[in-house]
Amino acid sequence: MTQSRSALQITEGHDLSGKVCVITGASSGLGRESARALAAAGAQVILAARNSDALTETARWIRAEVPDARTSTVHLDLTSLVSVRAAATEIRESSPVIHILMNNAGVMFTPFGRTRDGFELQIGTNYFGHFELSRLLIPQLAAAAGARLINLSSGGHVLGDVDFDNLNWEHRDYDKFVAYGASKTANILHAVEADRRLRDSGIRAYAVHPGTVATSLARYMSRSDYSQLRRYAVAGSAARGESTAGYLDFTTPENGAATQVWAAISPELADRGGLYLEDCAVSDTVAPYACDAERAAALWALSEKVCTTS
Repeated sequence: MTQSRSALQITEGHDLSGKVCVITGASSGLGRESARALAAAGAQVILAARNSDALTETARWIRAEVPDARTSTVHLDLTSLVSVRAAATEIRESSPVIHILMNNAGVMFTPFGRTRDGFELQIGTNYFGHFELSRLLIPQLAAAAGARLINLSSGGHVLGDVDFDNLNWEHRDYDKFVAYGASKTANILHAVEADRRLRDSGIRAYAVHPGTVATSLARYMSRSDYSQLRRYAVAGSAARGESTAGYLDFTTPENGAATQVWAAISPELADRGGLYLEDCAVSDTVAPYACDAERAAALWALSEKVCTTS
């Protein structure tokens, strides 16, 4: 998939004045490009990330690109639920209404590690931190009477399903590819169940595959990792009945951010949710286990339990 439109092109003609958007991982890559595009359309954008200096630089860059941009920054470390709760409190105090929550931040193919709360690093950062942030901001999203919750997932969700009995890799050897896939599967399941639970409150949820984007997320990958990932890509395509040479089709952050921005504002998604999106369209390339309603409900219940006791 090569996204041909940029995030800025997606927002052309849209007036988001009066809308409040929260974007995690806004200090670089897809989050930064999404923030610029939404700010250019008039939205007030809350930039959330762990690196405060990078956040300040991003806010400065957006103002240079969009002189009348309305932005603010919030420190958010998704590897710490204490930090997540502090960020949620700060956001709630400044913004009683949130129209768009874009759970964009993430890590990929990291060496084995754990978050401060004991979660395996990839699922803890990519999923549990965002689950808790989203849960704590439900009243503000409901107040918008038409909010959208967007989870950044990946076509890489096909690398691994969520193992409910071994979420944190305590009972088997660690595989960073499978762990990443599980975290991205969890993002999709979260969107499915969030949409079911919250649609009556005016909140619709989506999971987005942005494509294979050239960002700093790949900093943990070696040359052999790329070879292995190509093999996974061939296997995944074969499972879907598609042919491929196994090449990874990279796109830029400007273009990769288009689908998540489209998810945030497109009128085509009005009254629809719980969907997996790619290339600015609804996609059917999602693995069956990642959109299973019963598994989505079970993961939500488990996540509430482990987050509230951590």
